[in-house]
Parts: sequence; C-alpha cells; structure tokens
Amino acid sequence: MRRLLGKISGLFGNRTKVGVDKTGNTYFTRNEEVDGVVKEKRWVIFKGEEDPTSIPVEWICWLNGQRKKAPTPEEMMELEARRERVRQNVALLKKEEQERIAKEGSKGKRISTGKASGPDLKSFIQQFPVPSEGNDVEESPSTAGGLRNPQESLAEKTKDEYQSAEATGSGASFRPGTWQPPT
Repeated sequence: MRRLLGKISGLFGNRTKVGVDKTGNTYFTRNEEVDGVVKEKRWVIFKGEEDPTSIPVEWICWLNGQRKKAPTPEEMMELEARRERVRQNVALLKKEEQERIAKEGSKGKRISTGKASGPDLKSFIQQFPVPSEGNDVEESPSTAGGLRNPQESLAEKTKDEYQSAEATGSGASFRPGTWQPPT
C-alpha cells in the first residue's frame, strides 16, 4: 500500500514538464530508480481526445528514446516550415505534370490514361511450376518458363567437362563429392 501511494505521489510530484507541441499535448519526464538503476520515464498527456496520430514525429522519437533531447520550439517551427515548402513543391510539380499531359494531349499524343498498370502476374506465376498430386517438381524456379541463371548454365557446362571432388550445394541442391584416385 505504501509503495502504491509512493508511486502515485511520485507520478504527480516528481515529474518535469519538457514541452508542448502545436496541438497542445504536454510531454513529461521523471527519473525513477528500479533495482538500483536510474531510468528516465517519458510520457505525454493529450489535450482533448487521446489521439496518438496527433503526436509529431520528433516527439515520438523523443518518447521512444531515439532522441536524447526533446525538440525545441525553434526546431519544431523550422521543421514545420520545411514541411510546408515540401507540400508547395509537390503541388507545383503536380500542376506542371498536369499541364504537360494536357499539352501533349492537345497535340494528339496519347501516352497513358493516367492509371498505372500493374505487373504481369501471369508470366511471373508461370516461372514456378505447380506440382501435381504425388509428383515432386524437379525443375528449379530459375529454369522454369525458359529463364536461366547464367551462373547455373556455366556450372552445367563445367560439370560435363569434369567431376568435382568436393561436395557442393546445400539442402535440396546438395551434391556429394566423388572420390577420385590420385594420379
């Protein structure tokens, strides 16, 4: 009971206000000794609804211990100004892209419909053979569909020329070495 009261009084009496963000969330810290080790505890008290998405990235980093020092108001203003410049640049680039597309469209050129086409999944799936019931697939994924790895084809050429005395591969591709008498 005494421990509980000590923790509750420590929560309110031994905390240090570190800062406030632009939405009014207040950030606190306190040093707490646990098993002889002093640890810094950091937390936020939300203004209004508890909405974690309202916490700026810099404060999240501080809360998680990725930053040693809390962000300063000056730093937060600089970062907000930078974010605003990025938003303006993105809007400008989008406008220029729309003008370019409209200009090309008026010339009779048709480059795209504005929709990004996805990958050709049929050709991708064909690279991987499907085993039928009771049959194991012996073909490697790199040779399926006519695709070959240049290193594998080189290995096959040299394999025909001579046998290696050392084991190669691992797992399913393991090939034991062959013993050859000394010449």
